[in-house]
Amino acid sequence: MQQNQMTLNHQCLTSFKTLTPHLSCLAANRNLLYAAAFNQVHVFDLSTRVHVDSFNAAKPSSGSIKSIAFSGSKVFTAHQDRKIRVWQIMGAPSRGHRLLSSLPTLKDRLMRFILPKNYVHVRRHKKRLWIEHSDAVSCLAVNEGLMYSVSWDKSLKVWDACENKCLESVNKAHDDAVNAVVVSDDGTVYTASADGAIRVWEKEEKERRHRLMHVLERHKSGVNALALKDTGDDGLVLFSGGSDRSIGVWRRDDGCDRMEFREALWGHGGAILCLTIVGNDMLLSGSSDRTVRVWRRGEEGGGYLCVGMMGKHERPVKSLVRVSTSTDDASENDENDAITVCSGSLDGEIKLWEISA
Repeated sequence: MQQNQMTLNHQCLTSFKTLTPHLSCLAANRNLLYAAAFNQVHVFDLSTRVHVDSFNAAKPSSGSIKSIAFSGSKVFTAHQDRKIRVWQIMGAPSRGHRLLSSLPTLKDRLMRFILPKNYVHVRRHKKRLWIEHSDAVSCLAVNEGLMYSVSWDKSLKVWDACENKCLESVNKAHDDAVNAVVVSDDGTVYTASADGAIRVWEKEEKERRHRLMHVLERHKSGVNALALKDTGDDGLVLFSGGSDRSIGVWRRDDGCDRMEFREALWGHGGAILCLTIVGNDMLLSGSSDRTVRVWRRGEEGGGYLCVGMMGKHERPVKSLVRVSTSTDDASENDENDAITVCSGSLDGEIKLWEISA
């Protein structure tokens, strides 16, 4: 395990539980924390640490919520029942959420259901419209007005986040369930799968389609989580968390056309379930071993080192998110400023941490 003697101070500011167990993901929008537990989303105001709203799909059959993403005043939730739901954030004083639609919309399905060319095989003797996922939607990402969804059906889909329309589907993006998706500022898409691979997709402007550029393979088993850091003129750093207990560090230097593997980070005693980047040089990882580890880049551009382990949860750590406890937007902190992070475990417990160098 990589370790060093850098001083890292951290403290648990508070802990609380969602109103329903089985927490599956956390997301932050300004000073609001969204916590998905089974088929409900609970919203907490972190500036006051008060629960302000709960909303759900009204149908228990929608299953657990796998991912949450934001675009303007909309919230997108990814569900076990193969659908993506779109919610409108209501203004003050209610701060509630209203269901706008489910994706794909009924209008989109009706426009396409007649023509045979709009159907794809999803399994033997089974067809679906190409705009529909055929298994749980596992992760969402939003960038420049586009939303990207991946699914256990092995596909990657691209949506217009404003019009709620499916624009593109890569039906066999991987050989197994797709678990994670992240998008860089230049629109390059990275997907991670239970097949152990990370695939890199680039948009072809003329065709308006994404094509496979590279396949990144280092993990010995499925890849569960991705985190992407834009280092400015220096390029991009991609982190991947696997069931093999390792975190892969990949880098694409400015001027290069592909990610190169740099190192593997070891220390967790179980599968890596979630990753989040904080500050300029810090990575947090959550694991089935119930711990959160803090990794920091060494001096003079060296490798990443484990600089701390935050207290254990009672159950596996399923989600991590950087948050703001003020009414302002979360912003990049200077290295000497305190950083606030939430960790969530499968039993519904959420811990609010403050980390400082």
